[in-house]
Order: sequence, then structure tokens, then C-alpha cells
Amino acid sequence: MADRTAPNCHLRLEWVYGYRGHQCRNNLYYTAAKEIVYFVAGVGVVYNTREHKQKFYLGHNDDIISLALHPERVLVATGQVGKEPYICVWDSYTVQTVSILKDVHTHGIACLAFDLEGQCLVSVGLDSKNTICVWDWRRGKVLAAAPGHTDRIFDISWDLYQPSKLVSCGVKHIKFWSLCGNALTPKRGVFGKTGDLQTILCLACAKDEVTYSGALNGDIYVWKGINLMRTVQGAHGSGIFSMNVCEEGFATGGRDGCVRLWDLNFKPITVIDLRETDQGYKGLSVRSVCWRGDHILVGTQDSEIFEVVVHDRTKPFLIMQGHCEGELWALAVHPTKPLAMTGSDDRSVRIWSLIDHALIARCNMEEPIRCAAVSTDGIHLALGMKDGSFTVLRVRDMTEVVHIKDRKEAIHELKYSPDGAHLAVGSNDNSVDIYGVVQRYKKVGECIGSNSFITHMDWSTDSKCLQINDGSGRRLFYRMPSGKEVTNREELKLVQWASWTCVLGPEVNGIWPKYSDINDINSVDANFNNQVLVTADDYGLVKLLRYPCVKKGAKFKKYLGHSAHITNARWSHDYQWVITIGGADHSVFQWKFVPERKSKEAMHIAPQETLADSNSEESDSDQSDVPEMDSEIEQETQHTYLRQVYKEDLPQLKEQCKEKHRAIAMKKKERAPGSGVKLHFIHGYRGYDCRSNLFYTQTGEIVYHVAAIGVVYNRQQNTQRFYMGHDDDILSLAIHPLKDFVATGQVGRDSSIHIWDTETLKPISVLRGFHQLGVCALDFSADGKRLASVGLDENHTIVLWDWRKGEKLSAMRGSKDKIFVVKINPYLPDKLITAGVKHMKFWHKAGGGLIGRKGNMGKTETMMCAVYGWSEEMVFSGTCTGDICIWRDMFLMKTVKAHDGPVFSVHALEKGFVTGGKDGIVALWDDTFERCLKTYAIKRAVLAPGSKGLLLEDNPSIRAISLGHGHILVGTKNGEILEVDKSGPITLLVQGHMEGEVWGLATHPHLPLCATVSDDKTLRIWDLSPSHCMLAVRKLRKGGRCCCFSPDGKALAVGLNDGSFLIVNADTLEDLVSFHHRKDVISDIRFSPGTGKYLAVASGDTFVDIYNVMNSKRVGVCKGCLNYITHLDWDKRGKLLQVNTGAKEQFFFEAPRGKRQTIPSTEVEKIDWSTWTCVLGTSVEGIWPLINEVTEVTAACLSNDRKVLATGDDLGYVKLFRYPVKGKYAKFKRYVAHSTHVTNVRWTHDDSLLVTVGGGDTCLMIWAHEPEGHREFKQCDSEESDIESEDDGGYDSDVTRENEINYTIKALSTNMRPMTGVKPHLQLKEPSVDERPAVSRALPQPEKLQTNNVGKKKRPIEDLVLELVFGYRGNDCRNNVHYLNEGADIIYHTASVGIVLNLTTSCQSFYAEHSDDILCLTINQHPKFPNVVATGQVGDTGDMSATSPSIHVWDAMTKQTLSVLRCFHSGGVCSVSFSATGKLLLSVGLDPEHTVTIWKWQEGAKVASRVGHTQRIFVAEFRPDSDTHFVSVGIKHVRFWTLAGRALLSKKGVLSSIEDARMQTMLSVAFGANTLTFTGTISGDVCVWKEHILVRIVAKAHTGPVFTMYTTLRDGLIVTGGKERPSKEGGALKLWDQELKRCRAFRLETGQIIDCVRSVCRGKGKILVGTRNAEIIEVGEKNAACNILVNGHMDGPIWGLGTHPSRDVFLSAAEDGTVRLWDIPEKKMLNKVNLGHPARTISYSPEGDMVAIGMKNGEFIILLVASLKIWGKKRDRRSPIQDIRFSPNSRYLAVGSTESAVDFYDLTLGPQLNRINCCRDIPSFVMQMDFSADSAYVQISTGAYKRLVYEVPSGKQVPEQSHIDRITWATWTSVLGDEVIGIWSRNTDKADVTCACVSHSGLNIVTGDDFGMVKLLDFPCPDKFAKHKRFLGHSAHLTNVRFTNGDRYVVSAGGDDRSLFVWRCVHAPH
Repeated sequence: MADRTAPNCHLRLEWVYGYRGHQCRNNLYYTAAKEIVYFVAGVGVVYNTREHKQKFYLGHNDDIISLALHPERVLVATGQVGKEPYICVWDSYTVQTVSILKDVHTHGIACLAFDLEGQCLVSVGLDSKNTICVWDWRRGKVLAAAPGHTDRIFDISWDLYQPSKLVSCGVKHIKFWSLCGNALTPKRGVFGKTGDLQTILCLACAKDEVTYSGALNGDIYVWKGINLMRTVQGAHGSGIFSMNVCEEGFATGGRDGCVRLWDLNFKPITVIDLRETDQGYKGLSVRSVCWRGDHILVGTQDSEIFEVVVHDRTKPFLIMQGHCEGELWALAVHPTKPLAMTGSDDRSVRIWSLIDHALIARCNMEEPIRCAAVSTDGIHLALGMKDGSFTVLRVRDMTEVVHIKDRKEAIHELKYSPDGAHLAVGSNDNSVDIYGVVQRYKKVGECIGSNSFITHMDWSTDSKCLQINDGSGRRLFYRMPSGKEVTNREELKLVQWASWTCVLGPEVNGIWPKYSDINDINSVDANFNNQVLVTADDYGLVKLLRYPCVKKGAKFKKYLGHSAHITNARWSHDYQWVITIGGADHSVFQWKFVPERKSKEAMHIAPQETLADSNSEESDSDQSDVPEMDSEIEQETQHTYLRQVYKEDLPQLKEQCKEKHRAIAMKKKERAPGSGVKLHFIHGYRGYDCRSNLFYTQTGEIVYHVAAIGVVYNRQQNTQRFYMGHDDDILSLAIHPLKDFVATGQVGRDSSIHIWDTETLKPISVLRGFHQLGVCALDFSADGKRLASVGLDENHTIVLWDWRKGEKLSAMRGSKDKIFVVKINPYLPDKLITAGVKHMKFWHKAGGGLIGRKGNMGKTETMMCAVYGWSEEMVFSGTCTGDICIWRDMFLMKTVKAHDGPVFSVHALEKGFVTGGKDGIVALWDDTFERCLKTYAIKRAVLAPGSKGLLLEDNPSIRAISLGHGHILVGTKNGEILEVDKSGPITLLVQGHMEGEVWGLATHPHLPLCATVSDDKTLRIWDLSPSHCMLAVRKLRKGGRCCCFSPDGKALAVGLNDGSFLIVNADTLEDLVSFHHRKDVISDIRFSPGTGKYLAVASGDTFVDIYNVMNSKRVGVCKGCLNYITHLDWDKRGKLLQVNTGAKEQFFFEAPRGKRQTIPSTEVEKIDWSTWTCVLGTSVEGIWPLINEVTEVTAACLSNDRKVLATGDDLGYVKLFRYPVKGKYAKFKRYVAHSTHVTNVRWTHDDSLLVTVGGGDTCLMIWAHEPEGHREFKQCDSEESDIESEDDGGYDSDVTRENEINYTIKALSTNMRPMTGVKPHLQLKEPSVDERPAVSRALPQPEKLQTNNVGKKKRPIEDLVLELVFGYRGNDCRNNVHYLNEGADIIYHTASVGIVLNLTTSCQSFYAEHSDDILCLTINQHPKFPNVVATGQVGDTGDMSATSPSIHVWDAMTKQTLSVLRCFHSGGVCSVSFSATGKLLLSVGLDPEHTVTIWKWQEGAKVASRVGHTQRIFVAEFRPDSDTHFVSVGIKHVRFWTLAGRALLSKKGVLSSIEDARMQTMLSVAFGANTLTFTGTISGDVCVWKEHILVRIVAKAHTGPVFTMYTTLRDGLIVTGGKERPSKEGGALKLWDQELKRCRAFRLETGQIIDCVRSVCRGKGKILVGTRNAEIIEVGEKNAACNILVNGHMDGPIWGLGTHPSRDVFLSAAEDGTVRLWDIPEKKMLNKVNLGHPARTISYSPEGDMVAIGMKNGEFIILLVASLKIWGKKRDRRSPIQDIRFSPNSRYLAVGSTESAVDFYDLTLGPQLNRINCCRDIPSFVMQMDFSADSAYVQISTGAYKRLVYEVPSGKQVPEQSHIDRITWATWTSVLGDEVIGIWSRNTDKADVTCACVSHSGLNIVTGDDFGMVKLLDFPCPDKFAKHKRFLGHSAHLTNVRFTNGDRYVVSAGGDDRSLFVWRCVHAPH
């Protein structure tokens, strides 16, 4: 038989010809060792020019496209393309990987750059968002990521002079980034007028914020900050591709073929035009430059590398060349010399010397070349062209011999015959032409018959035969030279082939995979001498196989390097080398062939070799002659652990079902039962598919796992304690070196690993997010700091964790085959090994990745276990054949036979080893495995008397061994745990069923015993009393599914899976009788009650047989069921049987004959049933869960006192219900311990215990029943039911508003007014009637605006500075007012500004870095972080771009940003809280999942994140003394959270401890000592919780919702704030003692009917209160005096704004029905008037003595300013008044309304206000009005984007534009008109400019818009898109803006934010 292994020889990459110049830039550098580093295809190349040597970095698996050099110039970072591309950082000296960065980018990595220190690396992806990512590359961690730009980014660079600043450039943009926290924030470069907006290709940063960049047109753009400062015109003729900075200055290279050098100030030094040099050519294009000292490296588009010496710059050296554009297909080797010829689509043919590694000749042809061949004498070179012609050249001087064109399609293959007489030419015209060489290439023959293009050809040695392959996969033979087809196969058998390059034929069958018919192998070449074959394929793999390889799927060695398809591969003439050429990468690779004898010696050469070999996964691919796999291992590798439904999916499924069942959910439900159960003991140990999962703890207890439970077993007391944190099967367990912590890994969609304490049974850390399906192996490092884990996903991913921090350090695909064990090297924690099916791998950590190498062994064995020895390089592994392999480093030293059958466990001791195997023997060895010191056989004979059970068989397979306390602990496949004393006796401690499902369970009628029967073919009797042991066992011939004791307990009936059943003696288990009447499984078996006269036997073939036990005869058969039978029950009299079937049918039969009865459901309930184990019927309808599509209730059992029904289901839940369970979806208590389905549940005879058995987990679990009134609430109490009560404690308008608010994202805001028509900047101008002549005799145009009240010299306004803000966001935000600096300042927020108010000076200072509304604010109370504030804002989707929601952490005094945290909380951040140490920050999102996230805010790192709740969470706060515990409250929600490592674990609050307590909507939280938590509810109660259990309720702490609570850190007192009417006793503010027992109420003297407190904070002797009415009040604790510090409008929008004509005061009128008077110099509200109706507009009279107010209901009022008395009021309209104006002469009042009308009133006629006229034909509602200076005209702007002018008081329209142009206006507030067209910006397609105001000087205009921006422009601005300055701070929708008198201030009014901003005007100097 042919050898089926991979060949023993191998290839080593020796040289790569080429350089990647196309589509890449800046990829060529000098290293510190003066070597040159670049890349080609998938290989990083380090080229030493002095010694002419290359080293290769082979860590990539696809094309490299980007490269960056570390500042120390030794390390290199390279990025590749691919679906999951990664970045490698590697050492250019050793060419070894230092770090791998992965899992962020997709498509590819376009650019890379290191920062100045070399600590951070930035990368840019090729994805659609061009994601930018900043890495801490040594740790492989992402520090920040953000979408880069919508279009390609070409270059990125760190600013080397300013920390954490970057610049990126690309298609039509340049961006300047700053890195703060985890946020990358961009500012776009402003091109301005200095240069054209265009594509920037490269950049370099200089000092003083100067950036130089190269543009597409050949200019250099010089930036200062973000502005374009100047351009260097025509630096290059066209695009500048590369720019390099060095000590001397800058070098640039361009498409024009020039390299220019510039000094440090960018003054030109010199130009080197490479086109003009000897080696140059027209069209040379520079892609990369590097300037070091006097050398310059230049890389070109055409794959050349030049080296230029500066002082001799006319003579550059060409040090590397390669093919360029187009594919490379042609390859031929010289028959006698070490030469290779290649030809490409770039039309050049090149000859390479394989000895000198150099190009020795080059010739350009007319056409692209597709194939080549050299004649046998080496004289002629034939080239096949793409156009169907071929050319023959003389090799020595490349002159043409002939050029022949006989075909139209490309020539793909040509070959000379071995005798040199003929040339065969194969074309894509489906034919081969034969030409005679000596007849000057005359055509002598033609081969036809192929129906597809010709791909490969070979001649026979005698030149008489030719075989071809074609594109359709056919193989044809022709006689030569005639070209006649040969069909006789006999004749062909004798043919000897001169070469073999065909891909079809029996000799090369093995190159194809076994089960595929793909044609992706492009080239083959056989080496007849060494019997090896080389193949090249589409995936960039070069493979070596044995030749011939007859069977498909032969084993091979594979080599990576080429990235995409390899088009050709050939052996050199003497078989020394293999040459391969890449199609797309157009590179030529030269591989050295190392034959077998050499490869033995090569073992110990450079690391380079092993890397080349080992970096190819499966390089030494698995041999097929591996021995048969052991049956146990076979079984284990086939376990899938897949679940139909993962527990993680339940919440979503529940939500979906809830929607369907809303109606039922409203009904009042039966309460959950009062009694509960607690897990007491488990019989079982998981040995059948897990190994090494059994250990001694520090205290000598034993820890192991079974089902979903970690068990700690005390062998002295025979008791068990349980870790119940998992929710599905645990598959692996490892113990910490200190033996106090244990790590367990489970099954799951996102499977988690828990590290827990064996004493307290609390989780310390939970690791999630990396493993799918399950975790199958774990290991702690020797120092206990790291943990390695292996997943069950198809790649068996390996992850290395810093487990305490919960941080993933590194991860990598492990292997395609299953991994059984992972071990961390005890001496070097960066190294580890994995062993498993057919492999052993040695790994070391590299940044975020791991690099693995296969162990070198002859043939690959399956390894079952492995352990490190006494030094770092020694490893011992146990194989599946019973050998121990001894390894040094990666080399197998020797093997020792240790066991018969697999070695499943090996354990290292101080001086030796202990092993255990399938043969049931424990062996002790010396420390070199030379002598076996002692063996122990596990046999029944040596079982000690104290054993807790019986051994099922001798020599059970041993799966786990552990030593300690003078004993050896052994776990077996049969589920037994044994303790072997060193002297010999063996004690059995715990046992359970073996593999196979356990279904049968019966409890004894009057003793504490139970019987189980399982698919493992055993029947067992268990003692349920404290001795907890197995009393008896009997092997059955078949597995069984049910059993039952007779009423007297003497007999036991057992139903088997083959349709038979037995009755055995319950004590001895010996047969009494047996029957076999059925074919299918016996599914249930029952004795009738009383004497047990009858036995009912239910089977899978739908019948129930009834037997008379006394005479052993069948007396009846129950027929009529349509499906297999699942459950049986007798009634008390023994007369009636109840039957359930698999189709959910319920039947009744009469015994003993089996007649079917129909009984109405009402009657069924009255029947007295002896037992109830059925799951159907009205009395149990509530046991079926909401999501019954995916889960079946498999078992039920009613307690003997008829009160509690226990059920088991498919998801592994045990539930207790109150019986009878009527009505759907009853409430229950639920317990998780079984992992998959619970198959049976039974109560013991006295209801003291509940016994359950699990199917898949083979466990028998015993639960202690704790009756009602037994109130010790244990940690593991059950979870509450699925459906919460809909009743949530009442309704409150404020809560509802807060819950339903849809926060507007400013950038996406739409118009506030219902506008119609075309926007002004889109309207086409109509030419006016009389276009004025050029020289006009008319009067000069009058002033647009009357400017009489400003001094002589008019000065334009240059800038606005925010001076004051009147407003506080209290109506929908909470807990957002705090004291700072010992109460000297307070901090709060409104709109998007944070405000710090000094209480002594009343001065405000602002934090204005937020881009959108702030929703929450908190301060850091730790003394280490004084005045540190966190604020969270609204945002769009969480895509990490600039519009994403973010949290800013800042210093309240300096206003300096300390960190910005961009988050995935789409929608916004609604709550923030600092931890006790101040280092962590907790945030809650408004996203649909209401995500909860914890941050290390200083680093900007996300520690953990978890879905919070389906409905709104209002507040989440850290406990004041903790960094790991916090509480969240929300709509019907309170959860107690723990941070464990990086995982968030949470518990729902448990209410059941207090009668009739219900889950209300919780609004606020405060904390007391000893884990007390207080939560305020919507009903006004406060709940008091101990841990997570409700212990008392403070009823009606407030009469309305308790919105806010504050815990004072210094004395523990608690302040609460709520909503209530002020009364003598109570107020909305209360101060309580530490336990919330006594309180003192304060009244807020606000004059409101209802006080609603939204925020409280307590300082020294003072309490700070923020109210719903936008007031902030300070209350003195002693005297209860109230001092109002801040006022604001409580409801918005604020529409009306009026500034006083001569004083710095102004009025505002708002939706909340108040008009307020504000004083700017005094910084306060002077007065407010309640109008009782929402107000819309307000205006002062010209003298300032009267005020007119327009209302929403159409009324308007005139007040006298002095007395605030009403002078007059009138209501002539029914809809809102939009604007109201006094005429400048104080005679008229104009009132504009929504009814498209303006009414005029004459004020001289007195206060009765009769309308004198109105303006008609207004096309839409009125927005703004302005009078002319002479009071004769009014201009109106309308909702149809039209501006109209009317006469006053007649109301006639003025149509002529020329007339209008001459009017001088008294004021200008219109947003419409030609004079202001420039205020409309480009992006107002959805939103509008809402308001405007021209300054009194007439030189400036300010506008407000729907985006919340205030803009300052020049007036008039008749040109579109005028230049402006923008000022941010408001929320969306500004409503109004006004200048105060003398243009000192601008006041802007907010719509959404209900705030007034006062801006100080900065005037231009004189």
C-alpha cells in the first residue's frame, strides 16, 4: 500500500522578488539595523542590502496592505486584508510576532501609525465607516474606536508634538482628532478660501500645531490647527503619494516620479527626478519614500525599490524589482541553468538568476504574456500571448525569432517536446497546435476534440504522445505530431511522461479533497527524483504531497506566503528550488527544497524554519494511519452540547409570549406556595465526558461538579454545599493553586466561566463573551493570576484571562479538532500547551493573540491529558493508546507504556507523577517516568467498610485523579468518587448513575428510600436518610424508564425499554415475575392503592395493560389512546385510571377491564386521586409556562398533604405551585440545579423531602422541604414568576412624562412650526419689474434700519460670550443638583451646559463641551477626586461616532474635560453614579435594553455591560461603601447588582417575604448600613431591603411619588423628596434618620399648590432642593428658611421675549402661563406674573412704560409696567397670537395670529381696544412682524416662507418691490427677505431658521434655529450661505432671540430646554 502520510521533506522560503507598490503607500522603511523593511503579497520582508539577504515574516494569512515602523525602528506593524483582518506587530530582527491585534476591523486595515512613545498604535479599517481604532498594542487592547469618515482614508498620523492628537486624511477631507477617555473626537479641516477642497493623500505633523499634507493636485497644504494656512503650489506635477519626516526635514514623493526634499520649515532643498536617471522611465510613479541621513529609499508603482545617496543623486541604485500591474501567469525554468523566466500582463518578460537572486534580463513585448516555455537545449524562449499569438525569442539576447498568430483567444499553455523538435501551443480556442521547431515553427498538426479551453499539457519521454487537461475537467491524449486522439487506454498504460504538470490523472488524484469537485488548483509539478509533487491553488497555498498520490484527500504540508491565487509552480532544473508566481500579487517566490535527510538536521537551525513550517496550520497535516479511536473517546468527541433553547434566550422569548397573552396577564393570579425547598444532597458526579474535575480544597473538602452545580462535599460529615451560579451543564473545573477558589465553565450560547470561593460559595469573577457552545477545559497559572480556557466552538478558541479583572488578555483559534486539556506553563505564564484529538500544540502569548506550533512527533496521536514537569521545557502527555509522551520544548524525546487503553488523567507531584487510565489502575511513577513505583487497582474486593455505596464493576475507567491529605482521590466514568489510601484500602464517597438518561423514580411508601432506574441498565435503591448512600444495585438486561413500589413496600415493579417489565423483591432486588407483552418502551408503571391488587403498565405503543398481581395474569387492556402514554394515576378506590399521552390528551379508564370513561372536568376535580403525577387537566392548567412552544412540563407530583404541586420541565427547572393550580400561568417558585430536562419528581411519604432526577445530567437530587412559616430566606431562594402583576402602584403624570419622553437628537431635529412652501434659499428670484439703470438719478437707497439709538461710531459685533443662563432641567431629570466646595458653589444643568453657580457672587461659569442635551449629572464624593463631575447626554445610535451618546467627566472648577466616554446607550444616558473609590463610573442607557455599563473613567475603558431591564430604568447608584455593588430602580423594577470581574450579576428584589407586597414602579434609591437599601416608589411608600429581600415598608413616606433620595456620607442621614401638597405636618422634603424610622418635614415656600421635588442634596446644615418647577432652593436645616437660588420657566417652549428699550432687563413669556422679568446685571428674576393661560409673545412699548402680551387662546393683555396692573385686554381671535408690536410712535398696536391675520388697534382711543383694521390675504400663519421707522408700514413673515408688507393702519398690501426697498425699518426680526437670505444654511432641509434679530447698530444679525444654534452674521447678508459664527448650548428649537439696548447683550430663548441664555456681545475695537 502506498504511504498515506505527508511527505517528510519540506520547503523553506528563500527569496521573494517584488515589492507591493500598487494601491499601497508609505510601506518602505529603514530599520535601526539599516535593513530595509517592506512587504509583498502576504509576506513581510526584511532585506539586508549589504549582505543581499532576506528574512521573512509569515504571520499573516492574506495580502498585507499597510505597514508602520515603531519609533525605535526595530518593531514593525503590518495590517492585512480579509474578512477578519488582523494587525501583527513583529520584530524586524528576529521576524517573530510580538503582538496580534484582532476582532475589530473588517475588510482590511488601510493605514497604521505608532505614536511618539511607541505605546499606542492607530489603525484605519477598510469597512464602510472607515473605522479608526487606537490600540494599546502590547496588551492587544482597544483604547478607543470611532467611525473615521464616509469615504476612504489614505493616511493617518499622530501629532508627535501634542499628546493624544491625531490627523487623518483621505478623499476630499482632512480631520484633526483628539483622544480623551475612550472617545475620538474629530474636527474637520477648514479649507476656506486658501485652497480647493480636494483629496489629501498623505500628511506629516510638525510643531506648533502645524500639519503638512500632500494633495491630489500636487500642492502641499499647510495647516495650522484646523485651518488651512497656506499652500505650496506645484510641489509636484500631480498627486503626492508619500511624505516622510526625519531629523533633517521632509521628503515627498509623487506620481510625477520626483522625490523632493524640504527642510524643517518646508523650504525646498532639492529635487530628484527619477524619470531622468539611467534606470528611470516615462511614467514612473513614486508610492513611498523614506529619508534617513544621506540615504533615501524610493518605492514605485511598478514594484521597484530605488536607493538614492543624497550627494550622488543622479545615480540611484535599483535594489529590487518585480512585475507590476496586471496578473502574472507565465513561468518557465531553464533546462540546464538556475534561471527562471516569467512573463506578465505588464507585457514584460524577465529572467531571474536563482543563485544571485537578481533580475538579469528584461524585455518588453507588444502584448500581455500568459505562458512561457524554454526549448530543451535552452536556446529559445517561447511566449504565449493574451491575443492568441505566440513569440519565440533567443534567450541570450532576447531578440525575436518568430511571431505567429493563428488563434484569436489567449494562449494559456505551451511546451517543447523532450526531443526539441516540436512546440505544442494550447489556446483558449479549445485546441492545441503543433509547430515544427526546425521548420521555423511551421504548423504541422492540430489536436481537436476538447470542448473547453486548454489548461495543462505534458509530453511523453519519447515525444510521441501529449496529454492535455481542459477547463471542463477532461483529460485527453493525442499522438504526436499528427494530433490524432488516442482512445485505447491499454496503449496509454505504457507511456512514460517527461514531466507531470497536469491536475487530472490517477497519479495526482490525491491533490483533490475527498468530497469536493472544485477546480481551484492552478498548477502542479512533479519531482520524479524525490517523489514529491508541488501544487499551487486559488487560496495562496503551496502544498507538498507524495508522488504519485492515488487516493483523494492525500496528506500534505502547506506553506502560506502568496496572498491570493498562485498561478504557476515549477521545480528548478536540478530540483533544488520551487518557483511559484502569484497572480494578483505579481510576485515571484523562490523556495528552497529541503529533502528528507536534510530536514532531520534542519531541526535545530534557525527559528525561521520552524516558523515557516508551523505558521502553516495543519502543515504537518494529520496522517491517516492513526490507530482506531478508543470507543470512549469516540463517544466523547461526538458530544455536541447543543441546546434547542438556551437559558439566555428565555427573557426574549418571554417578552414575545407576553405580547400574545397580555389579556390573561391582567387577571388576578393565585399566589405562589408558602413553602419552599432547598437543595440538600446530590447523588452524581460527571465523569463520563469530563476529566480532571475533582480536587481537594484548602480545608480538605472535596470539590467537583455535576449537572449545573458545583459541589463542595465534606467527607467527615457526609454533607454537601452547592455553588448555584450556573444555569446549564458545567463541563470543566479547575482549582486555584491556593486551593480556595475554583473555576467552572458551562454550556451556553455565550458560555460563561465562574470563579468562586469554595468557603462562601460566592462568585468572585464571571468571564463571558468569548466562548460559544461551551467551555471544555480550564487551567489556572501557577501564580493564580491567569486562567486559560478552551471553547467548544468549531475552532476550539483558546482564551487567556486576567480573571480577577475579567479581562481577556489573548485569544486564538485552537484547532479544528476537539481539545481535551489546556495547561499554563508553571514557570513562564506566557506559554501554554493544549492537547486533544490528533494534536499537541505549544503556544506563547503575543499581545492580544497566541502563536501556536504543533509538537513534532512522527505520527499524530490523540492526547487525553498533559502536565508540565520539573523544568519549563519538560511536558508529559498521556495518549489514547496508553503511552506517556515525554516532550522537551516541542520535540518528542521518548514514549513510555503506562496503561492498557487511554491514559485519561496525569497529575504531577513534587517527586513524580500519578496516572490513571481506562484500565482502572492508578499508577505512581518516579520523576522521569522510568520506574512505576506502585499501582492500585480499583476493585470491589478492596472497598473499605465505610463506603457510601457499591462499586458497579471492577476496574472502572478512571477520569480524574487528585492528591492531597495523604490520599488519592479518584473519579470514574461510572460516576463514582473514591478515596484511595496510600496503604491500599479504597473508600467510595459519592456515586450516581452512569451515562444514559435517568427517568424512573419511585419513593418508598413508608421508609426514607427511593428507587431509580436508568438507561445505564441499572436499578438502584438509595437511602434518603442522612447516611446518603446507595443501598443496592442490580444490573438489568435493558435500560428502564419507570419503577414503582407496591403499597406495602415489599415489591418493586420496573418497566424496561424493550416492552417487558419485572417485579422484584424490594430488599434483595431478585426477580419475582416478569412479562414481555409489548414492543415499545414501558413508560409508566403503577400499583393500585390499598392492597396493591392490580398493576397498571403503560407502554409507548399507546396501551395500558392491567395485571392482577395475585395471580400474575393480564386482566384488561385500555385502548383508545392515539399517542404514546406519558403518565398514569389511580384513584383512591383503585377503580379508575387517569392517563396522559404525548399528544396532550387526557383519558380515563375503569379498572380492571380497561373500559374507557368520559368524565366532565368539573367531576374530575371531585374525584379523590390516590396520587397525582399527571400534567393535564383544569386543576393543573397553571403549570404550563408562557413559552410552552419550546418547553414541555415532563413531570409533576402532588404532596401527600395536597397543598403543593412540584413540577419538572425541559429547561431543567423544578417549580412549586399552590394546588389546585387553576387559571393559566400561575405564580410559582422556581429552582435551577438540573441542567437539562428534569424527567421525574416525587415527594417522600411524609413530604419532608422532594426527590428529582435529571435526564441528561444523570443526577438524583434530594431537596429538603421547608414548610410555610419557616422564614430563613436563603441566598438560593427561588426566582419570582414569569408574569409580573400589572398593578404597579398607581399613576403619576410626572413619572409617565419622564418615562415616555422621546429625547430629540439636535442634529436630527425637524421644524417646530408647521411650515409650508419652499425654503428661502431654494426659491428662484423673480426679476423686479424695473431693473434700475446703471447710473440712477433717484435718491440714494435709504438705510435698511433706523439706527438712531447707537453712539456716533458704529462698531460691528465680533463674538458672543455666554454670561448667564436662567433655567434648570428639573421637569424630566432628577438628582442633578449638588453642592461643591463645602457648599460655596452649586452645580446643575440645563440644555447642553453644565452650570456652576457661586452662591456669594451669583456668578455662573459653564461647561459647554456636550454636543447635545445633558440628562444626568453626578459628582465624585471621594476626596481624591475633588470637584470631579460626570454628565451624560442624549445621543443617536451607539455607533461610537460624534453623535453617539457620551458621558463627560470634568473638573467643575477648571471646566477641563478629564475623560469622554462614548457609549452604546443609543438614545442617551439617563443616570450616572461614581463608585466608593471614585475610580468607577456606572451609567444607564435609554436604549431599548436599558443597558447598564461600568467604566474605568480615567482610562476610558468599559469594564462591564449588561442588559438592564425591558422597561425604563430611572436611577442606578453604587452603594456608598462599595466598588462592586449597586442598585437600579425603574418601572416595576428593582435589581441588586454585583460586579464580578467583568461580569454583572443581578438579583431581582424578592417581595414574597411581606404579605401582599407588590412590585411597584421604583423611582429613587438610598442606602443604610449593613446592606440596607431604601427605594422610593410611585405610591409614596419607601421599601426597605436587606440584601435583595424586602424587610419592611415605610408606608406613605410622601403622599405622592418619592422622586429623589440622598444618602449623606458623613452621618448617614437620608433626605427624601417627593410630590405632595404643602400642609402643616408634611412637606415635599423630609430629613430622616439612618434607618428611615423618624423624620422631619420641611415646607418649600414656593407658593405652588403642589410641590414636586426632583433633586435633593445635603451639605453642612443646608439642604439643596431642585423642583419640577425649575427652581433650585436652599433650605436651612435649623430654621427651615427657604432661599430660592435659581428660577426658570417650568414648561416650555418660551415663545415670547421682549427687551427693555433703555435698561438691561427683559421679559419672557412661556407655555407655563407666566411672564417673568429678568435683570441681567443683578443676575436674577425680579418678578413674575401668573396669567393663568399659556403666553406666546410679549413686547415693550417704545417708552418702556407698557407691555403687551399675546396668549395662546387668542387673547392679548396690556399691562402698565409700573404697577403691573392690567390697562386693557381683548380677545378677537380664537387661535394663538404669534407676535405683538407697538408702533414706534406708540400710536398703534399690531397683533399677528395663527389665523393668518394681523389686527391693528389704536391705543389713543383708550383701553377698550376696538379693532380699527386688519391685513387680509396673508397666505399662512404670522411668524414675526416689524414696523417701519415712520410707523407707516409693517412687514410680516409667514409660515409659507413669504414676506409681505402692509400699510398701517389701512391694512393694504404693498406689492412693488421697489417701493419696499426704500422703506427704513424700526426693527428687523424677520427670517425672510432678500436682505437675510444668507442666514439659511445648507442643511436646513428638515429644519428651519426660527428667529432672528438685527442689532440696533444695523451691522449684525443673530439667528436661532431648530438645531439649537445661535449664529452671528453681518447684516445685510443677501448672498446665500453667508459666513457666520455659531454658538452652541441650547437644546433643539430656539424660539426667539433679541438684542438688548445698546447691543450689550443677546438673549436667546429655548423651546425644548425652557431656558434663557444671555450672551455678552464682544464689539470690534475702534
